Amino acid sequence: MKLLGLDYGDRRIGVAVSDVFGWTAQGIEVVQRREDDSHLRRIAELAELHEIGEVVVGLPKNMNGTIGPRGELCIEFAESLRERLGLPVHLWDERLTTVSAERTLLEADVSRKKRKQVVDKIAAGLILQNYLDSISNR
Repeated sequence: MKLLGLDYGDRRIGVAVSDVFGWTAQGIEVVQRREDDSHLRRIAELAELHEIGEVVVGLPKNMNGTIGPRGELCIEFAESLRERLGLPVHLWDERLTTVSAERTLLEADVSRKKRKQVVDKIAAGLILQNYLDSISNR
């Protein structure tokens, strides 16, 4: 079963997909958020296209572990996905994943313009990979 990983941001949603064995995650796309909720349609299309069985949404917690306004928005987004897709949706602590993705791109000497285009899908890949690693260690 494949999993879909999402990094939900203010303007963009990074998307990653696991392999069928649930071993590795790969960032595949960045979806622009829209007022008309067309981003939900695109995520539903990707879920169908990749035969997704479960979804993992990054939950941005504060450094002390509490959930702030940004986290509340992600919880609402996860609920809307659960209803729309009819799939299990898991929330996963994503603290510092975007920072880690940025650092990786800086170390790879990726230009600022290209970093902006790919950082969200890399962060989604990190969120999903961390989730996959945690369930394989159970």
